[in-house]
Amino acid sequence: MTAISKPIIMTAMMGKQDLAWADALRRAHYPPERNILPAHITLFHHLPPQALSEIKQAVKEITQYSAPPITSLQRLIHLGSGVAYQLHSPELLDIRMDMADRFHGLLVAQDQQTPRLHITVQNKVSAKEAKELLNRLSLDFEPRSFQIKGLALHYYMDGPWKLIGEWPFRG
Repeated sequence: MTAISKPIIMTAMMGKQDLAWADALRRAHYPPERNILPAHITLFHHLPPQALSEIKQAVKEITQYSAPPITSLQRLIHLGSGVAYQLHSPELLDIRMDMADRFHGLLVAQDQQTPRLHITVQNKVSAKEAKELLNRLSLDFEPRSFQIKGLALHYYMDGPWKLIGEWPFRG
């Protein structure tokens, strides 16, 4: 297999029903010409491709011994030019922080921050359009449990992503 020299993105994999729900919202509200990815939860935005074997090993180890993290859909958030659902998951953040410690020295500035776990369902629209969707979705929103089933790695291919692999939590 030829090595790809594109940044690596790490995501948390949603359960089947939650992915279907989030992706339907994204398809309905994201500008179609910009919606080139399914709904996703980004944990790291830019890991170096030269560290792929180390990254894969870390993902395999952590998913092998970790149970699926308890997660809830917490609230809607206004992104200025879009709308997202914020997730609450101290366990997933702990997993992510463990990974950040392991990858110390490899992280870009954005990935050195503690992330605000979220699923973007609209982006790159006017502030007015985003606020209207936020208000509409808020009418029937209720916090609920949300399934995270594993971790995935992808290459960032200057827009679209190429899947490297998926690892379910097995602990």
